[in-house]
Amino acid sequence: MKQYLASILLFFLILPVTGKNKVTGYVNPFIGTGAIDGGLSGNNYPGATAPFGLVQLSPDTRNAPDWDAASGYNYNDPHIYGFSHTHLSGTGVAELCDILWQPGVVRSSFSHKEESAHPGYYQVRLLDTDINVEVTATAHAGFHKYTFPGKTEKTVLLDLDHGRKKGDWGTRIEIAQIRVIDAYTIEGYRYITGWAPLRKVCFYAKFNQPVANYVLKNGDTAYENTPVINGNNLKAILTFDKKNPDPVLVKVGLSTTSTENAKLNLAAELPGWDFTQAVAQADAGWEKELGQIQIVGTAQQKEIFYTALYHSFIQPNVMSDVSAKNAVYSTFSLWDTYRAAHPIYTLLQPKRNADFVNSMLTHYQSYGYLPIWHLWGEENYCMIGNHAIPVVVDAVLKNTPGIDVDWAYEAVKNSSLIKHPNSPFDVWEKYGYMPENIQTQSVSITLEMAFDDWCVAQLAQKLGKTDDYNRFIARSAYYKNLYNPQTHFFQSKDDKGNWIEPFDPFKYGANGGNPFTEGNAWQYYWYVPQNIPDLIALTGGAKAFTAKLDEFFTNDYHAELNDNASGFIGQYAHGNEPSHHVAYLYNYVGQPQKTQKYVAQILNELYNTSSSGYAGNDDCGEMSAWYVFSAMGFYPVNPTGGRYDFGTPLLEKSEIQLSNGKIFTILAPKKSPEAIYIQSVKLNGKPYTKNYITHEDILQGGTLEFKMKI
Repeated sequence: MKQYLASILLFFLILPVTGKNKVTGYVNPFIGTGAIDGGLSGNNYPGATAPFGLVQLSPDTRNAPDWDAASGYNYNDPHIYGFSHTHLSGTGVAELCDILWQPGVVRSSFSHKEESAHPGYYQVRLLDTDINVEVTATAHAGFHKYTFPGKTEKTVLLDLDHGRKKGDWGTRIEIAQIRVIDAYTIEGYRYITGWAPLRKVCFYAKFNQPVANYVLKNGDTAYENTPVINGNNLKAILTFDKKNPDPVLVKVGLSTTSTENAKLNLAAELPGWDFTQAVAQADAGWEKELGQIQIVGTAQQKEIFYTALYHSFIQPNVMSDVSAKNAVYSTFSLWDTYRAAHPIYTLLQPKRNADFVNSMLTHYQSYGYLPIWHLWGEENYCMIGNHAIPVVVDAVLKNTPGIDVDWAYEAVKNSSLIKHPNSPFDVWEKYGYMPENIQTQSVSITLEMAFDDWCVAQLAQKLGKTDDYNRFIARSAYYKNLYNPQTHFFQSKDDKGNWIEPFDPFKYGANGGNPFTEGNAWQYYWYVPQNIPDLIALTGGAKAFTAKLDEFFTNDYHAELNDNASGFIGQYAHGNEPSHHVAYLYNYVGQPQKTQKYVAQILNELYNTSSSGYAGNDDCGEMSAWYVFSAMGFYPVNPTGGRYDFGTPLLEKSEIQLSNGKIFTILAPKKSPEAIYIQSVKLNGKPYTKNYITHEDILQGGTLEFKMKI
């Protein structure tokens, strides 16, 4: 307990005095780490990481990650197996958990009463061994501090087999190596095939005290004091002098290229041994990023908001070494993140956003098309559409500096023409839709590819490529070919043009074998963000559209659900992305008060400060980014459209520090929490009658003021 209290004291000691309110103290990394009721939660991890860093140093509560602990950690688990250096935040597929270290060698029980975390720092006492563990991180390195009790045996396990799992995304260790350089130094690597086709993870570790004895193991075969071992099931057991009263400190540099670069990364980012200073530096790095938005709200609102912004800035992750001329990033969960997370980066992280886009363009150079789900520099072809296209187009249309516009257009155009998994473009242009008997998930793919084509058309228009514009704008209307006026839903057809029966709009699809992807016909009905007026016309006009939206939010019937269906308000499922923009659609039929009602309900009921604080997987910050936008009062319904539709501001004040040096302030003073409806709006002191604001307006700086009412 003394060690736990010391860690809390450390947190307060690192708080600097600044001219603005410090925000990292509001971040709660345990939000979204495990559902209390056993359902879906965020699939987040609580460990230490730097903003957009390669290293995520966090405890693993499973020997191999699985569905409800895809990040390696579940708040409800009773044991910790060790602390590995790479994790995914909020995904629905388990992966990574590389290079695990465990003081005391064996798994241990733990208590949340003796566990703490804040940005860049994690601490826990292992109950079975009474070892206190503290970790922090830089972009490319992890820093461990193990305080052993009394004069007990001081042993540490290094496990290069940890994380191997079975199932659809099972992993295979292709080859691994552990090499003891000297009494203070150990290095190695593992090549692993799993969700990413092949990953290379190299490490270089330094200790603050000499290793007295070590044993290297390949499976059940042990090799004492052998300096190097190769195989595919490697472990090392390291013993330190128990008479040495100092904590064991371990610094671990990572690289995706070589152990030599892992060494250089470590030397560049963690040259010294001052653990407290490293924690302070990690906190300062997060303060710089999160402090771009200053808010006024309740303590609970601040905790949820800054944790959401924190989760949004965990990924994408830098893959390049410190010596690289240009930063290269990966972990692009694009089917999720193009909707709100990437618009957050466009607004708040323009320099990094250019690096993200250029990383995607480099992928295009290698593969011939832009990434779909980009993990550890590799393509895993997970999910549908090619949603790097809207990310690239959005960055160019918003004049993000540092992007070659011609190269960007070449990439988005060819990515819309070259056939690859889930995107048979020859079928697309032949039929004007995806026939289900040729391409499963056909309705979802048709709707989502139509949006991607609209994005290509916008960039073609900007560059004066009229023929391309005409081609892609025509393709962007292919969604109409699957609208069934008899059922009043988008419905699958075969390659003969016949509607596929029976049709049940409540039936869920997962990731194949059904026309819908992680949703049903109700949830996908609204996916025409590029042309909402036409969707309204298809529905029968504003009155019919309003009635259908009303039914969507009030019809509580649910057929057999899949794992991605959660966070319900009627058919609305906030736990998965296809629903995320729908509450804002009332704005388009003159019913903004209903948008305000449902957005307020989602903000207040489907987010909280517990370990089950999210209604579904956070999906690399997408669920979090929805909250960040919506709490401030607006949301990008069309993520490439350059406008943010008004919802209802949850916060009384939000102040955005823009990269151009200007400040954009949103004011929404309230007399009571029930004041969720917008009575009037002013922009820079003048009456404002639109129900949206543009990206250009925000970049000009100024003040957007909402007058709220009950």
